[in-house]
Amino acid sequence: MQQIWPMKQIIFRNIKWLFFAGLVYGLVSFANDMFERHTIEPVSIKPVTHHFQYVPDQAGLAQNNLKEIAKVPFVEKDFVGFKEALAFKESQGKYDRVNSLGYMGKYQFGKSTLRELHINPKEFLRNPLLQEKAFLANLEKNKWILRKEIKKFSGKWINGIKITESGILAAAHLAGAGAVQKFLWSYGKQTKEDAYGTKIEHYLRKFSGYDLSDIKPKKQPVIDLE
Repeated sequence: MQQIWPMKQIIFRNIKWLFFAGLVYGLVSFANDMFERHTIEPVSIKPVTHHFQYVPDQAGLAQNNLKEIAKVPFVEKDFVGFKEALAFKESQGKYDRVNSLGYMGKYQFGKSTLRELHINPKEFLRNPLLQEKAFLANLEKNKWILRKEIKKFSGKWINGIKITESGILAAAHLAGAGAVQKFLWSYGKQTKEDAYGTKIEHYLRKFSGYDLSDIKPKKQPVIDLE
């Protein structure tokens, strides 16, 4: 009995120390938890949504805009605007253009018209200044031929088209002054189209409203290259 008692004391002391150690550990854990709760703010994690705005390639846009602008030249409603718009329609403004029917240059002159203006076709094709002079001379001549029609029909409506001086002269460039006279005096009943199917009406409408008042009608225009 005396040997058993010391053993019970040893076991009792060990249990007491274990209990004390557990109590200390619990108190320390509780203190740490309370400290963290009062010193660290809780963080709420939310999903992040990114809003991206599409920014187009400015260089690419510039190139596309230039291409679109190049398709239809921006011109004023004056003589320069008229001749450049007509040239773009005829040849895209290219002095060396010759079409499948032999019409040549920036304004697509036929050989018969060049002969009337006393111009050598070969010289005409390689000389941009001569082409510009020839266009002006032909315009002056057509304005003289069509002077009565311009006076009588300008402002009137034929086949839904408002007739203007510039439209008349553009149509004359397409089909000749005589064909335009027939169209106007027949009030649209006698029309004409070129070999590619473009009608007088198209040019009357497309090139209407340009101010060509500075162009003087001349029966025999002179081409001076000096």
